[in-house]
Amino acid sequence: MGICDGRVVVVTGAGGGLGAAHAKVLAAEGASVIVNDINREAAQRVVDAIVAGGGKAVVNTSDITNYGDSENVVKQAIATFAGLHAVVNNAGINRDRMFASMTEADWDAIMAVHLKGHFCISSHAVHYWRDEAKAGRAVDARIINTTSGAGLQGSIGQSNYAAAKAGIAALTLNQAAELGRYGITANAIAPAARTGMTTAVESMATRMAKPDDGSFDYWAPENVSSLVAWLAASASAAVTGRVFEAEGGKISIADGWRSTAGVDKGDRWQPAEVGAAVKQLLEQEVPAQKVYGT
Repeated sequence: MGICDGRVVVVTGAGGGLGAAHAKVLAAEGASVIVNDINREAAQRVVDAIVAGGGKAVVNTSDITNYGDSENVVKQAIATFAGLHAVVNNAGINRDRMFASMTEADWDAIMAVHLKGHFCISSHAVHYWRDEAKAGRAVDARIINTTSGAGLQGSIGQSNYAAAKAGIAALTLNQAAELGRYGITANAIAPAARTGMTTAVESMATRMAKPDDGSFDYWAPENVSSLVAWLAASASAAVTGRVFEAEGGKISIADGWRSTAGVDKGDRWQPAEVGAAVKQLLEQEVPAQKVYGT
């Protein structure tokens, strides 16, 4: 018996890296998994591994950036496994450049895959769940988004990626606030793990290499997948609107923007007076975490 027995889960970008790990761990916990990836061969390898281990999974190659095509993921889940309980938005790419060198194409590609990609399948899933709720059928559904430390605190050379991931964090808060009435929770994860995107950077590949001595593999993507499996399970029904950070054996909650007590004059500030007010605010603030790379 696994914590996801009877659950049907879509995982995007599941042909490798974190997505493949999520799919395999979810299946091992009893979920029926739709393995979505534009690379059919990669997705099929993940499905084959799941089936060989006694799990249930099917391949889906829909384009998550295409609103019409992404509906086919939801349709396939319902047609194959008679329902849908969770969407794990994982797919992502990198187009890293310093802001001064970034092109419009660099920006648009990241926004399409990350931000729009998080919208498309989730939108169709929500329509299905809302209809179920309105028909009087019980809904116990999950949206699990993927943000990043880059989106939470910024990252040098990744302004497009950081902006998209910050947008995903804000999207998660809105989804949680709006969709609870239908039995849907929304949470996000900010993972730190060994993936195709991290190992493409030589220094990171070296730092995140799997240990040869059989000790705890700190950067293994499966470390993050345990959190994803729990969030997809019925047991997490009371948790929504949270951003979880997962790295190695550590799970933490990322605290969001908060308003400080502020400085209130009780009247309009004259432009020349603002500097003193800002100085006082800065002296009282709790400093934010530093931008990655600074």
